[in-house]
Amino acid sequence: MKSEPDVFSWDDLVRDGKTEWDGVRNHTAARNLREMKVGDRAFFYHSNIGLQIVGIMEIAREAKKDGEEGNWVSVECGPVEPLPNPVTLKAIKAEPRLAEMELVKYSRLSVGRVTPAEWDVVLEMAGAK
Repeated sequence: MKSEPDVFSWDDLVRDGKTEWDGVRNHTAARNLREMKVGDRAFFYHSNIGLQIVGIMEIAREAKKDGEEGNWVSVECGPVEPLPNPVTLKAIKAEPRLAEMELVKYSRLSVGRVTPAEWDVVLEMAGAK
């Protein structure tokens, strides 16, 4: 899940304790939000500035309608932990095991899927357990 850190950063999420992940106006990203279940984990990615995965979030509430028009949704999420070492987009693109990751293939997608194998590779790259 991507956010521009000058708009809403990992530190903002930690300070607030939770957030409504709203404002997503892409059909694929909205579908990804609708598929999230309470307890699912997601990476927090700083887009535009930093270009790196910096932390792990947990879904606290499943999708609800976001706005009056369209089939847009939001979820509530909260921080779990920062990554020991942020994983840059450059490093992700250089890792052959992540060549099919939606973050790489669909760079403009604000909420992308991460397979279990991709999740494990990113954690390995971050030096996380």
